[in-house]
Amino acid sequence: MSAPQVDTVAGEDQALIAGYLERARAAQAKVASYSQQEIDDVCLSVGWEVYNDDNIAELADCAVRATGMGNVPDKITKHKVKVMGVLKDIRDAKTVGLVERDEARGISKYAKPVGVVGALLPVTNPTATPASNGLGILKGRNAVVFAPHPRGVEAGALAVEYMRRGLRRVGAPEDLVQIVSEPSIERTNELMRQVDLVVATGGGPMVKAAYSSGTPSYGVGPGNSVQIIAEDADVADAVKKVALSKAFDYATSCSSENSIIVHDSIYDAVIARFQQHEKTYLVQGAERDTLGAWMWRPNKKGVVGLNPEIIAQSAERIAADAGLSVPEGTRILLVEGREPLEDDYFAGEKISPVLTIYRYGEFAEGVDILTRLTDNAGTGHSCGIHTYKREYIEHLGEVMRTSRIMVRQAQAPANGGNFFNGMPSTVTLGCGTWGGNITTENIHWKHFINLTWVSEPFEPVKPSDEEIWGEFWKRYEA
Repeated sequence: MSAPQVDTVAGEDQALIAGYLERARAAQAKVASYSQQEIDDVCLSVGWEVYNDDNIAELADCAVRATGMGNVPDKITKHKVKVMGVLKDIRDAKTVGLVERDEARGISKYAKPVGVVGALLPVTNPTATPASNGLGILKGRNAVVFAPHPRGVEAGALAVEYMRRGLRRVGAPEDLVQIVSEPSIERTNELMRQVDLVVATGGGPMVKAAYSSGTPSYGVGPGNSVQIIAEDADVADAVKKVALSKAFDYATSCSSENSIIVHDSIYDAVIARFQQHEKTYLVQGAERDTLGAWMWRPNKKGVVGLNPEIIAQSAERIAADAGLSVPEGTRILLVEGREPLEDDYFAGEKISPVLTIYRYGEFAEGVDILTRLTDNAGTGHSCGIHTYKREYIEHLGEVMRTSRIMVRQAQAPANGGNFFNGMPSTVTLGCGTWGGNITTENIHWKHFINLTWVSEPFEPVKPSDEEIWGEFWKRYEA
């Protein structure tokens, strides 16, 4: 009797998701013929609802209360920066009709919607993610159905409620933006199967499921952001930026630095700066083992993994729960790395205000540690360096298997775009084939349009054999 019951449940999930898709497709059909001005007004109206102070205060409070992760002031800041950043990026973007014309090549490109997007939401950012991703999706005249984490349903639903209010203001169909109100793994899988495009922002299993759904997907790879602080760095500036990034929203961002690699000559100065100016506690000796035993614990199957109880919690709470006594107001727990780093849990992604520090002498040694840390956990995601030496920057650009490298920046606010750099604003960071993703780009509005290429003929331009192979044969026949 169990098999028919399973089939019935599967059928119910399929029908439920089909209902969301039916409403989404009807809504998307109505805006498919919108002009650029009309869809821009949609984005401005929806953007205001997830940007204005009253609404984002409620969203931040709801997100922290519902998930128990992060803190309200930082979530408010995140909303302000992310939403305004996306609006800045899409303001002058062309997503309707003829968007590009190359006279010399006789090529015209016309933008079309991708259709209905299924967007998976992480529990760490249940409101900022739908807000920023949703605007990029709407810009392409698409509909979106969000699939939240069960702990993030309440917060995600509130964000969607505000976004739908923005749609009503300009007379656009509300069902352009929906959220699965009672999510489950089965329903999320079914959503990914039925939509036209999937955007998976979250953990590795979620992204793998998206790529296995049979639907075109954009996913993100695992994060384990690492920064080098070179001998010529401005120590005060570098430490301030790392601390800002590491402590922000209790490190809910996958871009938050998990480790720093510091030159011998400034190593002690960097630690002192953290302790004296950034409310950092250096965890040493037996305390390091005590902290590690709390942060990584075996699951029901006996597999040791990151303890969910420490994710996006304050440094003080993590220390207290581990049985450590730290000064009141401690923002960051600093731990010295050990070799071989491949066997040290502290070398990986921690999703908490716990920072690992390594020492190096020659630059090649620092790059080796950086490479090993990144490949151990987080290949393809990001890294950074605090230096003014052009040769260091260019070397990392040439050799690192990573999709983004931040120079003299706080990694968490920089990776996903900010007003102080040129990265596209997003909360979804592609990690390329290194991280099991389809692109190395920041996922933004241009990933939510289809382009029709129209080609017109011109007089043939065919190179001669000499033009193609002439210089080659001169080199190899000599």
